[in-house]
Amino acid sequence: MPDGELLTTRLRLRAWTTCRDDLARLTDIYARPEVTRWLGGTPSVGPVELVGRWAEVTRADPRFGCWAIEVRGEPPVVAGTLLLKPLPHGVGEVEVGWHLHPDCWGRGYATEAARAVVERAFGAGLPEVYAVVRPGNTASVAVCRRLGMQPLGRMRRWYDVELEAFRLMAPPVVD
Repeated sequence: MPDGELLTTRLRLRAWTTCRDDLARLTDIYARPEVTRWLGGTPSVGPVELVGRWAEVTRADPRFGCWAIEVRGEPPVVAGTLLLKPLPHGVGEVEVGWHLHPDCWGRGYATEAARAVVERAFGAGLPEVYAVVRPGNTASVAVCRRLGMQPLGRMRRWYDVELEAFRLMAPPVVD
């Protein structure tokens, strides 16, 4: 398995690439109003630069990453993106986030992918992870709950918009 890749029962989390199929799917996901309404708009850069920025997240610190969530099967289908990265303007807080194509909503892929990445993060020594969700995004709030995250209330701490914040602490280390 390539470095940084994760496998779950149904999913393969791998780096986004600049191959034609990845760029087409990335463009499709982030052009959809039903996705971008929860992100504050479309990305400010094109898909090739976005892939490059996400690769830099991992290069800067291998505990972090931005993965394509690929549904295993023939042919494999990219369901969306899973992110684990430092929150902006924070003091070391790390965010887990997911952006899925609407044709993959409601199948548990976000929870399955996020759970794998959070377990990896805790195994790498991170003490906690956060998620931030725009008010009204009931599907993402449900993912946070399924992950066992605790609600912290609404905050404007990391992004310049009020968001619902959630936190999950790493399990205690047993000797």
